[in-house]
Formats: sequence, C-alpha cells, structure tokens
Amino acid sequence: QVQLVESGGGLVQAGGSLRLSCVASVRTATVLAMGWFRQAPGKGREFVAAIDTSGSITFYADSVQGRFTISRDNAKNTVYLQMNSLKPEDTAIYYCARDRDYYISTITEEYDYWGQGTQVTVSS
Repeated sequence: QVQLVESGGGLVQAGGSLRLSCVASVRTATVLAMGWFRQAPGKGREFVAAIDTSGSITFYADSVQGRFTISRDNAKNTVYLQMNSLKPEDTAIYYCARDRDYYISTITEEYDYWGQGTQVTVSS
C-alpha cells in the first residue's frame, strides 16, 4: 500500500506564493511518474502538473503554465509544487497522485494512489 501525504497549503493573498510537498511512504512510489491535481468547490478534479520518473520531463495545464513548477527529489520520496503569482481562481484542494506508468499523463484514471489533499485559498 502506498500512502501520499500532502502539506504546504494555506491562505495567501493574490500574487503570493506557496510550495506544496507530497511525501510518499515507499520508494516505489517515486519510480513512477507523479502528478498534481486540484478540485474547486462544485467542480470536478482537474489536472495541474505532472513529472516523469527522472524529473526531466514536466507538463502543465494551460491555466498554471509559467506560474507553477513541479519538481521531485527521489532520494526524499517527495514531489513539490511551487506556486507563484497565485490567483483567486487557484483556490482548491490540491492532490498529489502516483501514475501507473513511467510516462506522464493528464488523466485521473491513469493515477492509482492519491493523497488526502491540502487546501489552498487565495484571497483577492
């Protein structure tokens, strides 16, 4: 069983920054691609960013491109999401997830383990 634990969420003003972390309970979780998703109130879960096994390939949703950066430290079994220039529309619960494969995906069905989520609230 793989457990993913997110942290780093909170309340921030528009234009501010937050850094989310996701720690995996076992090393095998970090030999596969990883992703971040988010879910705003009343909306479905949407893709935010993904990173491949080595960390050399990343992909972002258009809405966060240029503002968010995903990275990973496999030695620490940790994936990060640096969020800059935050906007009120970024308010959501953010989830990290482990891909079933080595290659990144934007589809929720391609991810088999999920964290419990961390709340990010951006005030205007």
